[in-house]
Amino acid sequence: MKINYIKTALIILPLCFSACSKDNDKEPATVCLRPVTESSSAYVSKLYEYKPGPGQFINKKPGDMESAQSIIGKAGSVTLGAWGGFIVLGFDHTVMDRQDKEEILIKGNANSLFAEPGVVLVMQDVNGNGLPDDVWYELAGSAAGKDGYIRNYSVTYTKPATPGEDVSWKDNQGKEGVIKKNSEHKQSYFPEWISGNSYTLTGTLLPSSNIDASKPSFITSKPFDWGYADNLVAGDKLDIAHAIDAKGNKAVLKGIDFIKIQTGLLHDMGWLGEQSTELTLVADLELFEKQK
Repeated sequence: MKINYIKTALIILPLCFSACSKDNDKEPATVCLRPVTESSSAYVSKLYEYKPGPGQFINKKPGDMESAQSIIGKAGSVTLGAWGGFIVLGFDHTVMDRQDKEEILIKGNANSLFAEPGVVLVMQDVNGNGLPDDVWYELAGSAAGKDGYIRNYSVTYTKPATPGEDVSWKDNQGKEGVIKKNSEHKQSYFPEWISGNSYTLTGTLLPSSNIDASKPSFITSKPFDWGYADNLVAGDKLDIAHAIDAKGNKAVLKGIDFIKIQTGLLHDMGWLGEQSTELTLVADLELFEKQK
């Protein structure tokens, strides 16, 4: 699809209109769209929230606020920490759905034998206020519905008494464990900017079935077929058409303005540390290909 650039010296306001739902597909009643202009960036343009899970790189690069900002407007590097850790980002335009094509490009540091998949959620700026305060829709990937896939999963992480201790966790399924410290990374693994002695993260847990820890010295985590961040070596191309609502029903979105990426696996990888999604680039795929 050709991109039509809008040349104007005026402020570009969102175009809002009513939409009708069709069949069983769910679509917001009002949709606000922000057009692509000559100054539009392919990359995400704003950081709204960064709340990582505990981990060996938290409270230093690439697990601090400066690292979270590093992927704004360009490529950078940020970790989301252990399961449930997330980042919320926004585009300076509406990324429009393209029929039968992917619209979002996400790159991490995955290799063919070690992926750390992150769940991707998207949001339309339905109320047109420029804030991610509408409804999140999960982009269902190839693991959706399989054994070990759990939506509305929650984990509470508790701050240890000293920075040298493991970070304990307890989930809403009756399980508990720790994010283990290692000798290489001696700082606290609990995010230092989070107040209080604990915090709870909620989202989708992905199956650990692709992890092979049978050889402790050579643990592998093979990628899912499609649909996640930090999953495929060449980067991950995601389709807005895979959006589902809180009940698992298909959601029809004309476009998206905000994106949330969340570590999807909770697994102790032995000497390698925790499973933690990493991001180096988040972009509008079509605009990225035009601008590169």
